[in-house]
Amino acid sequence: MTDPTGREAVSAVWRIESARIVGALTRYTGDFALAEDLAQEALAEALVTWPREGVPRNPAGWLLTVGRRRAIDGFRRRAARDERYAALARDLAEGGIASGDTTVSPGGGDRDMLWDPDQIDDDVLALMFVACHPVLSREARVALTLRVVGGLTSDQIARAFLQPTATVQARITRAKKTLGAARVPFGLPPANERAERLGSVLNVVYVIFTEGSSVSSGDELIRFDVASEALRLARVLARLVPDEPEAHGLLALLELTAARFPARTDADGRPVLLEDQDRRRWDRDAIRRGRAALAHAEGCGRGLGAYGLQAAIAECHAVAPSVGETDWERIVVVYEALGRVAPSPVVDLNRAVAVSMARGPAEALEIVDRLARDGALARTHLLPTVRGELLTRLGRSEEARTELERAVTLCGNARERGVLERKLADLA
Repeated sequence: MTDPTGREAVSAVWRIESARIVGALTRYTGDFALAEDLAQEALAEALVTWPREGVPRNPAGWLLTVGRRRAIDGFRRRAARDERYAALARDLAEGGIASGDTTVSPGGGDRDMLWDPDQIDDDVLALMFVACHPVLSREARVALTLRVVGGLTSDQIARAFLQPTATVQARITRAKKTLGAARVPFGLPPANERAERLGSVLNVVYVIFTEGSSVSSGDELIRFDVASEALRLARVLARLVPDEPEAHGLLALLELTAARFPARTDADGRPVLLEDQDRRRWDRDAIRRGRAALAHAEGCGRGLGAYGLQAAIAECHAVAPSVGETDWERIVVVYEALGRVAPSPVVDLNRAVAVSMARGPAEALEIVDRLARDGALARTHLLPTVRGELLTRLGRSEEARTELERAVTLCGNARERGVLERKLADLA
């Protein structure tokens, strides 16, 4: 007789504790790739054992113990093999033969590995730094972070990013081999490297959330599971580095952005533009959490970085009763600061939208036209979408039609494309 809830328990425990388990096993073995394999073996054993025998009192400790025992078995096999080779060499040198097997216990003896709460947080943070190491491509960092820190399977990651499972599996395998070849150590990087490496970790979490909140292709506008996973990772990270303002700035940005999710789509999943959203549906608890995280970032006394400034903009939207009552001048000022801290064409395009609301479409169009001449946003639908909207407001309908038609051809998301097509129809 098996317990069907056992598999559900395995899944729940794995999602919550996988990062701690992999981190602890990496600390124990000194080998990140081996630790991830050991954790997966422990997971497979739990899927067989727990439904049959029941969920253990300490599920995470059970998984860790199984992983540790598998590691010890491997150490012993290698040690015994090496000892046999050494004995054979001695016998050959002495003209004799080897007799019997000698088993050498692994380094550190056969002591039980403790589930040390004082080291758990450091293990998880170190694991995040390893998974987001600059030696890996951005795509590899995202996949590896979701796998070893988020506890997602290759199938789940593939579905989240609309990619073949084989592609994700190959990417994760290559990433682990790259880390091994580069001899990336497990542990927190030295102080002089930590700020740069933390930026990589924050960027990975931000990329995951961005893909969830504004899906780049497919039929869904929001992938709630992907965005929620990024939000969970941001909360973990903010807890692990309480004195890092950008970690809390990122958390604030994600909370305040996610707060608008309930009103961003209608009952049929179609996008609802900001000016048409029912703000009563915004998640007030998420807004409170986001504002608290932003206040924490400001309280660190080192000024706001790129994520904190974006969160300050999101806060302006969150507290405004309507689009018309939004403090657009403040948003323009914050975008100007963001453009100095983290300059990018997308920041300038968003600033142009804020300028159009604060000062009118003519001044905003000058900014957009400069961006169009630069060509940095030539492959995205964002620039022709904004330019088409500004031209519409200025009464230049034929030019607006040309821009919106171009936006339609460049837009990869079916839901967003539908909004653009409706704007084209309205022009008619």
